[in-house]
Amino acid sequence: MIDHKEPLSIFEAAGYAENKEIKNFVKSFSKIKEDKAKELRKKLQGLEIMKLNQKHISKLIDFLPEDKEDLNKILMDVSLDENETTKILEAVKGNN
Repeated sequence: MIDHKEPLSIFEAAGYAENKEIKNFVKSFSKIKEDKAKELRKKLQGLEIMKLNQKHISKLIDFLPEDKEDLNKILMDVSLDENETTKILEAVKGNN
């Protein structure tokens, strides 16, 4: 039964899998380790950019954009100004 719905990154979702093979398979797609993913989520939430919701943050953790073009592809539905873009990219680069 589903208790609540919350957007998760690939790595966070793997934590809910009961089967070890499924966990390992899902984790193989993650570009970041567990501790770094948690740290990055906190950093991105700490930026307090109102345009970013939990779904966006999960996508950023999964894809780890390297430049403005990558960021715009991930957040197609969000119009970020230059300052917001810079803050997000600095947070992501600091966790690689």
